[in-house]
Parts: sequence; structure tokens; C-alpha cells
Amino acid sequence: MTAAAGLQTVLTVPKRFRGPEGTANGGWIAGTLAGTLTGAGHESPVEVTLRRPVPLETGLTLEQVGNAVVLSGGESGGESHLAEAIPVAEPLTPPPFVSFTDAARAEAGFPGRDGHAIAGCFACGLREPGDGLRIFPGPVDGTDLVAAGWRVPFNVTDEQGVVPGSIVWAALDCATGWAHHRAFTGAEPARPPLLGRLTGQVFRRVYPMGRYSVVARATGREGRKIFGTSAVYEVDGTLVAAAQATWITPK
Repeated sequence: MTAAAGLQTVLTVPKRFRGPEGTANGGWIAGTLAGTLTGAGHESPVEVTLRRPVPLETGLTLEQVGNAVVLSGGESGGESHLAEAIPVAEPLTPPPFVSFTDAARAEAGFPGRDGHAIAGCFACGLREPGDGLRIFPGPVDGTDLVAAGWRVPFNVTDEQGVVPGSIVWAALDCATGWAHHRAFTGAEPARPPLLGRLTGQVFRRVYPMGRYSVVARATGREGRKIFGTSAVYEVDGTLVAAAQATWITPK
């Protein structure tokens, strides 16, 4: 989907692609907006800033404004500014490769199994196989990384049989939060952090039923903001996609 300059496109987020209850998965939304720019010929990373939670099953307005794509609208029918995407020149530095075997082994330590604040999340939620992506990052022994083995469902392709960038961005999203896993589990699971910004780039196609490593690293904290990087790798270590994220913790 491409929003040509001066034109508007209606976007409706299916309930399947939810994150926190009643709202869209931030990575999926970010990837959808990024796709409107990369589809227009941009090959640099795309920075997506999420201003407000994006509602599900609601007609939203996607519009090209200068070099940005802006998502607006909401359940009230107003023109509230929800998110925007812009191309950026800043290169991404992915966390190092973790083999699929080691990434899959790390899933045993996924902290969300014992208390998940967003159990219905499309990317990392405890949903039925084939419904969500079921990416469960756990700590990798001897490193500061978390990782998961991603077994791509066959039913996440578009009408051409291609896994769209929005799905890859969803895979990149949650892992950066689980790198700060205490923010998503513990005594107050009802108020997890929310994704505020995701900058990413997809370099290669992802194939349905393929196996990939999803790797993430916590990179710092500043007040209510927590930062992380993530990557998707093929089994031979080829970089597929990379991202850096900013999450906002609740007051």
C-alpha cells in the first residue's frame, strides 16, 4: 500500500494484529507505515513514532505529508494524530547473531510464561500456533542478549504469497521490550511500557514456514524511556532485518 503525495488511504487494523488490549501491535503499525515509504522507493531505515494507541477495526487515515506518512483518526471520528513515519539516514547497529538452535533453547527462559502483561499480543503473546507469531525471547547463556527461534506461520502472507514487512517489523518490536523483561512482568503486569518509536529496515525477504533467529539487546534507560536493538537472522547468520526501539514506561 502506497500513499501518494496529497492523497489519502484508509487503513483498518484487523483484530488479529493487536498488541495491548483493544489496540494495534506497535511493530505491525510501524511496519505498515514504513511500507508506504519503502514502496515509494526509499531504501534507508524508516523511523516510526507512535503518538497514541492505534485502535482496531476502525477506519484510519493514512496520508503523505512532505517526506512523511501520517496516520490519523480514531474511534471518535476525529483527526487525532496517531503516528508518523519518516526516512532517516542513521545506520542501524544490530545485536550479534545467535544460531537458531541457541535462540530456540533460550525460549525456555522466556519470562512471559510466568506472567505476561499483554498475553494476547500478536508478536509475543501466548496465542494459538498459527494465530500469533509466538516469538518468546529468553536470555542467551553467557551474553547480555535475549533471543527466540521464529518459526514463521504459513498464514501471514499477503495475496502474492509474500510475508509483508509489517510482519517482520512486528517480530523486531517486542524482543526489544523483553530485553528489559522486568518491565513486562512482575508485581504490576497491568501497566507495561508502550512502544514509542521504532526505527527499522528490512534487507531480505522472510519466507512462510522458514526458521529465523530473533535477537535483542537492552541498550540503556533515560528517565521513563528504555532502549533496545533487535535483529532477524537467517540460519546461516545472514542479516534479514534490524531495528532500534524506544519504549515509554508508565508514570
